Amino acid sequence: MGITGRRSQEIYDVVGIGFGPSNMALAIALEEHGASTPENPLKSHFFERQPSFGWHRNMLLPSTTMQISFLKDLATFRNPVSRYSFVSYLHASDRLPQFVNNHDFFPTRQEFHQYLEWAAAGLAHQVTYGTDVLSIRPVTEPGATTADLLEVEVRESDGTTSVVTARNVAISTGLVPKLPDGVLSDERVWHSSQFLGKYNALDPAGLKDVMVVGAGQSAAEITRFFHDSLPQAQVSAVIPSYGYTVADDTPFANQVFDPAAVDEYYYGTEQGRDAFWRYHRNTNYSVVDGDVIRDLYRRTYDEQVRDTKRLHFRNLTRVEQVTRDGDKTRVLLRSKLTGRTEEVVVDALVFATGYDGVDPARLLGDFDRHFERDAAGLHRMERDYRLVGSPGLTCGVYVQGGTEHSHGLSSALLSNIAVRSGEIADSIVLGRTGRELAQPVAEAARAA
Repeated sequence: MGITGRRSQEIYDVVGIGFGPSNMALAIALEEHGASTPENPLKSHFFERQPSFGWHRNMLLPSTTMQISFLKDLATFRNPVSRYSFVSYLHASDRLPQFVNNHDFFPTRQEFHQYLEWAAAGLAHQVTYGTDVLSIRPVTEPGATTADLLEVEVRESDGTTSVVTARNVAISTGLVPKLPDGVLSDERVWHSSQFLGKYNALDPAGLKDVMVVGAGQSAAEITRFFHDSLPQAQVSAVIPSYGYTVADDTPFANQVFDPAAVDEYYYGTEQGRDAFWRYHRNTNYSVVDGDVIRDLYRRTYDEQVRDTKRLHFRNLTRVEQVTRDGDKTRVLLRSKLTGRTEEVVVDALVFATGYDGVDPARLLGDFDRHFERDAAGLHRMERDYRLVGSPGLTCGVYVQGGTEHSHGLSSALLSNIAVRSGEIADSIVLGRTGRELAQPVAEAARAA
């Protein structure tokens, strides 16, 4: 289908692609930026593929809690008096005293999702839902050696396509669910990102044998959910390590998520960056909160005492093959200890096997060749989260997520989004200020 026209004649300071927490935080930072005035506002708009706001809806399991403090919300670390803070949400919801009385830094995931929905409602005028961004390309005049503007091609919910123009784009399309090679998702085989939707589509009474693959927080939480919700079922957890590993959330280790740690990582040596990952990977990757581990262990011990075992931990084991057999799924497992294989038949199989990062190249297409990559083939990044482009590019492509290689462990997490969004907003404003200062000079030169 051809492009039907220009969606708007307006030139935006930034167009955001995706409207999850990261770009929501950017929208808030732009709104609250001191350079944005009623007479000269920062102009932004965001496009989101989903029909309405939603953040990990399929993992809003009962009683699961956030793994970060409520103060690491969309705005507080950047602006403690923001009207978009979690505390402001509690006040607006008439729950602030009750939350304080709860003596807990970690709200439930359901409550935090409600907070994000509340914030998204306040930003609704800046976002178009149900819209796919198809491509990003530079606007180049014949004979020009620079590109100051970008065209963003979008497909509306009715199937028509149009173009918007911006000086910058901010890509925050979220992480991509990752399944093992050769495994395809269907109504009986799911990635954890699909969990509640797929689970609710089945009759729980028909689930007699279920299996969860993975060693991280999501895997442990789904295993516990199955054990609670399916009292008739055998529940197997396939873990590549020798049991779950506890997340290091101690104060000194948590400093790797502080805003200052981003500078230390970005400007550090290769040896220093390697040390970050080697010593502190267990703050976030393939680890589980200690209380969840202890709860699962108590359950399996209690079953041993009562001789009613239905919770099974298959440690040091990996999935070799998955095949469908009618309503059943055959899973070939291999023990890392003995090398022996075993086939298990289950009614539902869940892979909590993580995600791949954002790759801007899909949207940039041929334009991507104008951006530099490092020896590992990853995009080189400026400190302000801009892709390093060729000298002729004055427009900016910012990336939120997928920058662990350049900015450290907090890149894909909520921990630093308030500060990061402020840094991106500052960079966008600095670019606009530079253009505004340059314009009178250019006009004077033309007049002369």
